[in-house]
Amino acid sequence: MKTLRLNNGNTIPQFGLGTWKSEPGQVKNAVKYGLSIGYEHIDCAPIYGNEKEVGEGLKESFSDNVVKREDIFITSKLWNNRHYQQDVIPALKETLQDLQLDYLDLYLIHWPVAFKPDVNFPEDASGLLSLSEVPLIETWQGMEQAVKEGLVKNIGVSNFSIKKLDDIITNCQIKPSMNQVECHPYLQQDELLAYCQKNDVILTAYSPLGSKDRPDFVRNENEPILLENEVIKNIAKKHQATTAQILIKWAIERETVVIPKSVSPERIKQNYEAQNISLDTEDMEQIKTLNLDYRYVDASFFVFPNSSYTVESIWD
Repeated sequence: MKTLRLNNGNTIPQFGLGTWKSEPGQVKNAVKYGLSIGYEHIDCAPIYGNEKEVGEGLKESFSDNVVKREDIFITSKLWNNRHYQQDVIPALKETLQDLQLDYLDLYLIHWPVAFKPDVNFPEDASGLLSLSEVPLIETWQGMEQAVKEGLVKNIGVSNFSIKKLDDIITNCQIKPSMNQVECHPYLQQDELLAYCQKNDVILTAYSPLGSKDRPDFVRNENEPILLENEVIKNIAKKHQATTAQILIKWAIERETVVIPKSVSPERIKQNYEAQNISLDTEDMEQIKTLNLDYRYVDASFFVFPNSSYTVESIWD
């Protein structure tokens, strides 16, 4: 599997298995099957509500000698209610306990949005903390301490704009190695990708297939369905591939990491085999014309009356 080099010299497998929206009762087997056919990268987060089961899948795969811990790359994320510097390492230790691991390969600040420590998901603005109350650089200092304590090898961010990422880079001791963001042909993120490449930060594409199965509270009415796009369908037909495979390979061709989610063995295998497709210049140019700057995950679920957060300020 192709790897990309992180800015500290470590490497990350360019293709991985996402676990957002993977139901308990299914995700353990998805992880085990993925690792058995060659996946080397699993992407997790505590807010997905399934890290304990992911941990069971990892433990069984290690004990059955399917893979060795040192040969796979595990990512998790710091949830929004653990942004105070002193809360970062306790949160990471909880994730390590759930995943039954001694260390993570990558730990990300999940969102540039802060909640009060006793709030898992706010119902109104009273559950939020502003970024003036808990600056992102304070949270980042907790992430840096986790590296110093050997709990994680690489640290980064998720859903960060150029402005927010640049602020971290300007003020940090350990530079972020990753920015994980929504990225697909309808949201190509060219400016952000160019910034990341210039500053030696890898970009990971989440929801690379358009996240058709995400929860209702994250959905919009009459949204475009990426997997049904005619250009993608025609390119898939040309390569005797699925539309999902074309979308995955497009992300790989752009030198981004890509983490499609599935719990279906057939689709997990199909997604893995997307690495073998060769898109030509014409394919890439056709896909380039599809950008709509359309977010499926637009962060509006964090926005409440009388709050310091707006959709515009989150993505600034």
